[in-house]
Amino acid sequence: MYDKYGSVLRIETVINRPYEFKVRRRGRRQDQEVTGWFPLAKGVCNMYRYAEVSRAANERYLDALAPVDDPVQNQQQIHRLGSALRKNGRSYRGFNPLAKLDRRLFAAILRGEHSIMGFRNRDIRHHLFGPPKDGTALRRQSSRVSRLLKLLHAHKLIAKIPRSRRWRVTSIGHAIISTMLSSYFINYQKLQVTQPC
Repeated sequence: MYDKYGSVLRIETVINRPYEFKVRRRGRRQDQEVTGWFPLAKGVCNMYRYAEVSRAANERYLDALAPVDDPVQNQQQIHRLGSALRKNGRSYRGFNPLAKLDRRLFAAILRGEHSIMGFRNRDIRHHLFGPPKDGTALRRQSSRVSRLLKLLHAHKLIAKIPRSRRWRVTSIGHAIISTMLSSYFINYQKLQVTQPC
């Protein structure tokens, strides 16, 4: 994203590793010719798919930026987010935007790089805890992130991407989390300015 000539906000998506994306085409699987989803290869014949993927990423990114300007309409949803809820016989805690872990979790799932293909447990684990020290720490961190993802899903902040292990932030999630983070940082900056040295 950049401001072109100081007058137009321009958003672009550059795809350096196209094999992470899929394209529907004819190909071979188990020695049979089939039509299905295959890795996106570099080449002019797949240019239409590059455009589809890039446009979808740009639209998700713009949608994520849009709700930040109008926090008033999200206040009821933010209030509900702080309350516990029951779903399918299980109880899920609410979120506390002042808690450091919740803030870091929200910031991790809203990172711009996840607008293209979503995020996995591994991506969020890396942002929250960094590289693990050993296999035991890796399993413990992975389990903890799995529980956090279930919690976000129960509150309808994220949704599973079909046929994958990836998640994406929902439109409601973008609106609520963006509002919470922006209001927290605005109030935090005001607090820092008013505190005596």
